[in-house]
Amino acid sequence: MYKRKMKKWIVFISLISIIFMFFLYYFNIITHKYYLNSDFGILNYESLIDKDGDGIQDQLDILNSAKSYLETKPKYKSQYYRNGYPDGQYGVCTDVVAFALKASGYDLQELVYEDIKIDPKAYGIEKIDKAIDFRRVINLNVYFKRNHITLTTDLKEIDAWQGGDIVVFPSHIGIISDKRNKKGIPFLIHHSNPYQFRYEEDVLERYTIIGHYRIS
Repeated sequence: MYKRKMKKWIVFISLISIIFMFFLYYFNIITHKYYLNSDFGILNYESLIDKDGDGIQDQLDILNSAKSYLETKPKYKSQYYRNGYPDGQYGVCTDVVAFALKASGYDLQELVYEDIKIDPKAYGIEKIDKAIDFRRVINLNVYFKRNHITLTTDLKEIDAWQGGDIVVFPSHIGIISDKRNKKGIPFLIHHSNPYQFRYEEDVLERYTIIGHYRIS
């Protein structure tokens, strides 16, 4: 009788442990094993442009800048800023892209503002607000589609995805990592909620992708 009870307890504890470990893995609390382009025979894409003249080509500059920004561990908070860019303490998903581009020589606030002025109907905007328009996902999708290289949204085409690319979802945005999972699908560099444990995660397959762009 005692042995039977012990066996049940062992099975129960084992099951709970498996569920707990799955939870930790699913939410990227446990570090996922990653691979690089070279593991899949994919060449690293290099831009011919160095917008800010720092000696680092744009594709790599955007990737590195996104990681550097998130190393400051900004707190997730949606807030309006009169000057547009939030202070270093807070931010949302669009700020990852904005700060990565800004550190690479692209003022996204100014670029989006100028493009909206050219064709506000393309953005569905009646009243332009320079301070916030560049921090809206829907506007960024329009801007990138109008002004930069549009790429596939099919994750099976793994060689078409490169670190430093920008990826857009219905209500979220992020930057493609140079790390990949065992299937070759890249990790996502993003800021999605106040409870996010890591900023670089193997979660791209969980989202519906509506845009994939590369700065040209």
